[in-house]
Amino acid sequence: KKTFTEVQTERLEQAERTVLIKCSQKLNEKKLLQYLSRHGDIKSHFFFENRGIHALIEFLEKNSIASLQDAIRIPSAAEHHVVPFKSRLFTFTLKNPVSQAAEETPVHLSPQSHIPVKELIQKLCHADSISSQMYILLNEYQLTEENIKLRYLACSLVRDFTHAYFPDSTVKPFGSSVNTFGKLGCDVDMFLDFHDTQKHSTNMNKGPFEMEYQMKRLPSERLATQKILSVIGDCLDNFGPGCVSVQKILNARCPLVKFSHQPTGFQCDLSVSNSIAIRSSELLYIYGCLDSRVRALVFSVRCWARVHGLTNSVPGTWITNFSLTMMVVFFLQKRSPPIIPTLDQLKELADQTDKHVIGGYDCSFVSDLSKIKPTKNTETLDVLLGDFFEYFGNFDFRKNSINLRKGKEVNKPESSPLYIWNPFEQDLNISKNVNQPQLEKFVATARESAWILQKEDKTQRMISKEPWGLAALLIPFGKSNPSKMKTRMKGIGSETIRSLLDSLKLNNANSLQKAVGK
Repeated sequence: KKTFTEVQTERLEQAERTVLIKCSQKLNEKKLLQYLSRHGDIKSHFFFENRGIHALIEFLEKNSIASLQDAIRIPSAAEHHVVPFKSRLFTFTLKNPVSQAAEETPVHLSPQSHIPVKELIQKLCHADSISSQMYILLNEYQLTEENIKLRYLACSLVRDFTHAYFPDSTVKPFGSSVNTFGKLGCDVDMFLDFHDTQKHSTNMNKGPFEMEYQMKRLPSERLATQKILSVIGDCLDNFGPGCVSVQKILNARCPLVKFSHQPTGFQCDLSVSNSIAIRSSELLYIYGCLDSRVRALVFSVRCWARVHGLTNSVPGTWITNFSLTMMVVFFLQKRSPPIIPTLDQLKELADQTDKHVIGGYDCSFVSDLSKIKPTKNTETLDVLLGDFFEYFGNFDFRKNSINLRKGKEVNKPESSPLYIWNPFEQDLNISKNVNQPQLEKFVATARESAWILQKEDKTQRMISKEPWGLAALLIPFGKSNPSKMKTRMKGIGSETIRSLLDSLKLNNANSLQKAVGK
């Protein structure tokens, strides 16, 4: 397996040799490729539907794009005046559509979104085990090779703008687009990186003298970030073909520019070098690559959570997909023998090149996957799915927190209903947003799911053509058996009162200590 950095470097280079073409409905694939081949060899291509048919064309050589751009005309400004920015987004039309319509050939369109849950459930019912069902779900929901190429191209097209101001900068995707846990249709998180500029400058410190650039000095890094994003945001808004609904959110904890990239169909968030977020992406990439069961379980649990309203695409008091992923990772660290190593174990395997200290936080861990011993655990996904629900349905959330560095429960440092330690910024709780009712809903649904998997008669359900296994868990419970659900939820509501009493006791004890201290 390639390292995270190797994959990113390769993909970014590939994106620089790529163009995106909007095609006419009457399309002859062979003629389009013949025309483009005049400018250089085509390495790969695919078509997809997004407000019309588009073709992503990857050339073998980067200079083929310059040759193609020289042969392309600027659109006539009959109705609108055009901004003369020459991007790598083109439109391909037929000069005489009537005479050429007969030559139209149907093209294979690569899907850019996953199938609806109802269709998925039907597919799952034909599987022969829960493990098979989970791999079918993974296959339907994970990012395809084509979708990944499109994501890197979106970043590369933004980089064409940042190059005007910062020639050494790069724009890289992070988060779900690259950590192996992305679902078809998820947003593209990208960041503007200047680190390559700093690496270059370290080679110049030889000799008896020093030379440095004269640069604008600002009182804080945050202000510099805000100014850079403000200008890039304006560029995308004013000159970026297909960049619409541009929002500059510069006063957020992490300033960003949100925009919709119509040619690729992605919602994008652009920020400036967020090193810790990149390390989190790489950590998840490693876990996703180590064992195929990790991704299969994460995708199944996240789909289950979405169906039951435990997660939501809008920020709020519910559990996030990131928190759920961390809960699955933690659960797999605790198996006997463990399926994946803890973060501390990965840190022990790190060499000098893996050392990363960011803002005082140690973010070091091994990047070479071949240094990590494969697990001896052979448990099936059938067992793991049931045990996941059993484990968190009975987890003592009032007392314990989830720590991925150590791979064990530790006492909660404060009274948030759900406490998951940030793997790197150890003083942060990544699930601080979750309130008690949402946590209780999660626990109740996990208990119900564990109960269904234990009690169901698979053969009987298959004969009567009823959803079974994972498929049965992807139907909202209230619809099928509301009375049973109520019975198993008894006693959970009292945990809210109990946790309130606990926090009152904690506050009283603290104020008593302060009083004694005075």
